[in-house]
Amino acid sequence: MGSRELKITRIGNSRGVRLPAESLRRYRIGDMVVMEERSDGILLRPTGPAVAKLSWEETARAMAASGEDWSEWDTLDADGSDVITWEPGKARRVAEPKTPYVAGRRRNKRP
Repeated sequence: MGSRELKITRIGNSRGVRLPAESLRRYRIGDMVVMEERSDGILLRPTGPAVAKLSWEETARAMAASGEDWSEWDTLDADGSDVITWEPGKARRVAEPKTPYVAGRRRNKRP
């Protein structure tokens, strides 16, 4: 996917563009497209319903079938986060203490 310049061709009193066959196949475009005018340009898309999204189960199955090596993620187990207890409602401050805000006060006033 990327951008490509297309030549505008005269078709009677109108103008048109030729879409590459590769793009037509990829997006399953037949005889018709839907044109949407947007603030950032024109969108051409196939007619009919959008492609259905996979469920979580289907996604997990597709990931398992892809044969990708996820062993690098196993190193995250060694970071010690499994031994840290989590207490809901107890906030822990990581940075320096909060400075109170005083209206009208400026820091680093010059004499």
